[in-house]
Amino acid sequence: MRSSDAVLTTVLPEPGLDHVPTPAGPVERLVDGGDLDCGSGLLLLITRSMRRLGEGGHLGIRSAEPSVTVDLPEWADLVGHDIVARHAQSESGPWWFVVEKAGAQTSTVFSTGSRTPVGQRLWVYSNFDCNLACDYCCSQSSPKAQARRFPVETARQAFEEFGAIGGREVFITGGEPFMHPDLGALVEAAEGLERTVLTNAMILQRGRRREVLEALDRSVTLQVSLDSATADLHDRQRGAGSWSKALSGIELAASLGFRVRIAATLYDEDPAGVRDLHRRLDSLHIAAEDRVIRPVAQEGFADQGIHVSLGNLEPEPTLTVDGAWWHPVAVTNPNMRIADAPLPVSEVIGVVRDAVAVQDAATAAGREVFRCA
Repeated sequence: MRSSDAVLTTVLPEPGLDHVPTPAGPVERLVDGGDLDCGSGLLLLITRSMRRLGEGGHLGIRSAEPSVTVDLPEWADLVGHDIVARHAQSESGPWWFVVEKAGAQTSTVFSTGSRTPVGQRLWVYSNFDCNLACDYCCSQSSPKAQARRFPVETARQAFEEFGAIGGREVFITGGEPFMHPDLGALVEAAEGLERTVLTNAMILQRGRRREVLEALDRSVTLQVSLDSATADLHDRQRGAGSWSKALSGIELAASLGFRVRIAATLYDEDPAGVRDLHRRLDSLHIAAEDRVIRPVAQEGFADQGIHVSLGNLEPEPTLTVDGAWWHPVAVTNPNMRIADAPLPVSEVIGVVRDAVAVQDAATAAGREVFRCA
């Protein structure tokens, strides 16, 4: 799979016109997919634009990726839309398509057995500034990062809407959420939902942040990053002295009555190191179900790790102050962007559900549509 360096756009008609001209014919909207294939972001762009068309509306799609000439007709067949025109600028592309929207789109999501149902869980980036600059941070957070803080009023609207459409879990992440000056109000806005705050636990011991911690409802879970049983690996990845401060934060949170979940992020899963970590967590009385060991994703600051795409990354809709994304590890990847604003949440969830429905329908039909290589 390739990622695109092109500027990916949805083109609307100019004022006074009701269509956008293309070599394949006039359309109401045009998606320019650059050299993205369907598995690396084009599917999201198409799905997002299709939701804004009425029945019988025409979407134009331009692509320089040869696999789209096979995958796009597969997609249209799965969803029920019609490709009513196509044009090749040359034998090597780019290619233009005009797709007519059907009255009803594919909506059945086939269960994979382990996936969290779309619409049950929502992630929110409270902010992007952080007291650490971890070498694999997927969000490129650091002390020098722009704060990009999520407004409390926007959070209230998002959580209210999310709950109304059946949402259950909210994960508040960052950056370091305890650097958000209104974290308490942000967490309170999600009252009635299962709430988890992700933190490095290093700045909880005193001052205003200690006050915020103590004021949080004890139904809130704290998920703390701890990468190793001893300081060596954790400090190498996150910064000198971070392990001992994280350990102190874990002990403080537990002593105050919070449920503490531990998440370790590893480039390579060393069996001995993992066993040692579990022993350390045993000594801290962290329950087995509250231990998460995850690989580094090649996103953000990480120049190595697992390459992620729509094809191998289960959707976990994620809001930031300036948009919505397929998954929290992909908020620096423009190809994983769902929307340009965090609201309305129903639109964000709808785009993800439509995309997942097509992926699952393709799998159920035994088709190799939206391949990633």
